[in-house]
Amino acid sequence: MLTFLGVATIALLLTLILFRITSVLVALTVVPVAAALAGGFAGDLGAFAMEGMRSVAPTAALLAFAVLFFGVMHDAGLFDPLIRRVTALVGRDPLKVVVGTAAIAAIAHLDGAGASTFMVTVPAMLPLYTRLGMDPLVLTCTTALAAGTMNILPWGGPASRAATVLQVDVSQVFAPLAAATVAGMIAVFAFAAIMGYRERRRLTGEHTGLTHAESAGDRDVVVAAGSGGRWWFNLVLTLAAIAALVIELLPLPVVFLIACAVALVVNFPSAREQQERLTAHGSAAMVMVTTVLAAGLFAGIMTKTGMLTAMARDVAGALPLSIQEHLAVVVAVASMPLSLMFDPDSFYFGVLPVLSTAAEAAGGSGIEVARAALLGQMTTGFPVSPLTPATFLLVGLAQVDLADHQRRTIPYAFGVTLVMTLTALLTGAIRW
Repeated sequence: MLTFLGVATIALLLTLILFRITSVLVALTVVPVAAALAGGFAGDLGAFAMEGMRSVAPTAALLAFAVLFFGVMHDAGLFDPLIRRVTALVGRDPLKVVVGTAAIAAIAHLDGAGASTFMVTVPAMLPLYTRLGMDPLVLTCTTALAAGTMNILPWGGPASRAATVLQVDVSQVFAPLAAATVAGMIAVFAFAAIMGYRERRRLTGEHTGLTHAESAGDRDVVVAAGSGGRWWFNLVLTLAAIAALVIELLPLPVVFLIACAVALVVNFPSAREQQERLTAHGSAAMVMVTTVLAAGLFAGIMTKTGMLTAMARDVAGALPLSIQEHLAVVVAVASMPLSLMFDPDSFYFGVLPVLSTAAEAAGGSGIEVARAALLGQMTTGFPVSPLTPATFLLVGLAQVDLADHQRRTIPYAFGVTLVMTLTALLTGAIRW
């Protein structure tokens, strides 16, 4: 019963989101609540929902203040000199811009934190995409591919979870996948080049300098853009905020709340100007905050009702022996789509032990199943999953629709996973 209910819940959720039948907020709220009521959990519904929302509350606060902060920095002209410098390096060639985006995101994700990667890459590159008339979905897709593939690194969350569950050193899980990771990054840059080429072709013959909106002053206020002591202060403030984010000097929401308040005081001294900036960017922040809280409700209900655990147990038990013998390959191919169904804790602590045990019972290798999972589950798949708060941060910063981002990114992300799977088979990291 719980397995059927869980599968139906996730299938309905994805259908409503991907085909835009309802808003993401409505789908993330109504579908799990209806499932909980149908499963007889009416008495515990409130507790399950609140526990899930409490778990994502820090992320929701981080997203709200980060969106406000970077909005204020954009209004103040912080990114204008960077845009001019990047444009001087890559010219007005969309292909070079997209490949450069992949490089920035890959480097930024060396710390293994999706939030910091997106907050470094998107605010810096989005104004350039806007100025050149490029599709912001190309920005979110490229950033997602680079960050997702780099998330396989041993200090990332998925690899450490897999090693913990199997009680092995993380190097035993990751080291054989080194070649597959390199192949995956090559595929990311290849896909970035393809998207950049398509953007170049689309924009051929069009004016790719300042858009009409930008030239007419689409920013409501510009403060000492590109010069003066105020610009240098904004740069130092932004770098300090990102550094505090990486080293976790303070709780992340506190970092950006303080940074946002300081930025408002320095760049917009009057109360009226500050209120105008908060109003201008507040709507985008509020949409993302409410969506993340709804995602927390969804995850809390799915986890606490036992639907995710039941799905893992029953699906593994229903696999025929012929499939269990080749379970590593099956998991590798399915790993990226599974990110749309399971959050990282549920998969690696709930599903992976069941699958690895089933593989060993059929004469296979449990650790190979773990390596196979790392080829997509919350690696290439994490920046498109509605179960990952960082996904909403990515689309929120770029101001794109989640469904549009998923439709654009999922095929490429699945392609990267297939490239890594083939490489893992060729190098013996997983065996057929």
